[in-house]
Amino acid sequence: MLTIGELASYAGVTVRAVRHYHAKGLLPEPERDHSGYRRYDAGTVVELIKIRTLTEAGVPLARVRELLQADADELAAAVADIDKRLCAEIQERQRHRERIARLAAGDKLALPPEVVEFLERLRALGVDERIVQFERDGWIPLAARAPERVPEWMARKRKQIADPQLIDFYLTLGQALDRAGDNPELVELADKMAAYITRIADEQGDDYVGGDIEPPLAALLDTLAFDTAPPARRLIELLKKRGWTGWTKLERVDQTRSAAGTRRSRAVASQRIAPS
Repeated sequence: MLTIGELASYAGVTVRAVRHYHAKGLLPEPERDHSGYRRYDAGTVVELIKIRTLTEAGVPLARVRELLQADADELAAAVADIDKRLCAEIQERQRHRERIARLAAGDKLALPPEVVEFLERLRALGVDERIVQFERDGWIPLAARAPERVPEWMARKRKQIADPQLIDFYLTLGQALDRAGDNPELVELADKMAAYITRIADEQGDDYVGGDIEPPLAALLDTLAFDTAPPARRLIELLKKRGWTGWTKLERVDQTRSAAGTRRSRAVASQRIAPS
């Protein structure tokens, strides 16, 4: 006969676990002997090992009680179900391991292969790594939001970076990242960008340069770009004066409305400073 400590040791559990199973009604609690100790037999060891095995497999205690009372066929079927669930969990954990492994692969994290290829192409062309990084960070939510659109968007991107004028824009932007205000390089970049966008829009249409990204997502990506590269915000202000607005989703400025707004602003300002 075994003491509770010996029982726990044989079954590979703690004394506290044995008492917990007693309290839950999973393991019968024997009467105390004349010395005041509870004594357990070999059959209790077997039952306790069954309980431990089922709980370690993730079976809820309520279900453990049911399985301990089941006949051989019911127990075999239940064990088969448990094994099937464990296999599914193992596969899911393996997928988690693969995702974690991609953390060490930099751009491959959460990005389709064609996007990774595009980023590597930018690097090969000498584009500033900071630009590559916010291009990468922008593609992560895009790919998550609409994975089926990525091939279409990347085909457009590959066509765009084959244009020397756009590559010149990327390279100039890299130099301008360390500038601020109305630095000549930033102003020059706004001129280049406006000329490029206007040419492409005239050739391909405004929808081509503006894209069809939903406005809330475009605003989110704009914020990401501006936080990563603050000069980009100033660049957009300069670009707006040249007929375009937006970063992720470029749109023509309504020149008529803009001019009317400017006239109204000037009129208000004149009223404020006019002598009474």
